Amino acid sequence: MEFTDSRLLITGGAGFIGSHLTQRLLADGNEVVVLDNFANSERSGVADGAELIEGDLTDGEVVNNAIDSEIDGVFHLAARKSVKDEHPRQQFEANTAMTYNVLEAMDEVGVSKLAFTSSSTVYGEAPRPTPEDYAPLEPISVYGASKLADESLLSTYAHTHDMQVWNFRFANIVGSGLRGAVIPDFIEKLREDPETLTILGNGLQEKSYMYIEDCLDAMLHVIEHADRPMNTFNLGTRTTTSVNRIADIVSDELGLDPAYEYTGGERGWTGDVPKMRLSIEKLTGLGWDVEFESDQAVRETARELRAEME
Repeated sequence: MEFTDSRLLITGGAGFIGSHLTQRLLADGNEVVVLDNFANSERSGVADGAELIEGDLTDGEVVNNAIDSEIDGVFHLAARKSVKDEHPRQQFEANTAMTYNVLEAMDEVGVSKLAFTSSSTVYGEAPRPTPEDYAPLEPISVYGASKLADESLLSTYAHTHDMQVWNFRFANIVGSGLRGAVIPDFIEKLREDPETLTILGNGLQEKSYMYIEDCLDAMLHVIEHADRPMNTFNLGTRTTTSVNRIADIVSDELGLDPAYEYTGGERGWTGDVPKMRLSIEKLTGLGWDVEFESDQAVRETARELRAEME
């Protein structure tokens, strides 16, 4: 996929990662079409200069109208993302329908390049660090199951419909504009009550946090340098950060020293994988390396969100 003078479609382009990606691709001289229904985002997330199509990807007609022969490539980011979705069957059906509709529309008009945002949740509770060829993949949430089903569809089209797919299994991506995640949640809680911070689980959950600019750099590097029909890569960091450590960093950035209270248990919620670290050896083997390790990514994000949320 070329990243200059191309016309690129981003599904979910108004969301956290999508809005950053849109800005990056526009700055590189591309035309960008954002397709979003704003279920997980706001209109303010559509970057200036992007063309907007408002619609739901579960509607095949919407997708067919958005993907035409003028599109050079698709970044498929749209999904119902919550691991604790209150309607798991609807989540599974929606996520797989969206991906199937995108692939069918691409195949119909001959668009052959697709980048997909999958998730570390496809691995379930796997040994750490987890490489891309770890098996068996046993997700413990419907969200993870839907992403694994999506990957199977992508593999099918890559191998039998002459498409090229870049499949990215993300760690936790953080940065400016992030909402609905642990760092902004802690900031909001401490603004309401500077004395006490309630932490889901036992605070010992420990995961990899990757800064958004590192994430975008890695994605674009992989797309430029990996050329198999189906290219699956982990995106993350070599280090992890515990929830207790995130609480310490956020408290420090706000100049506070709250007491911590815990809801108990090793998981924050049903389907939560309490400890996760992806192997990034395959990624670094392509000549790219992470700039911000996990604690640095968390601290930089806390600083940016503190300013945004004032």
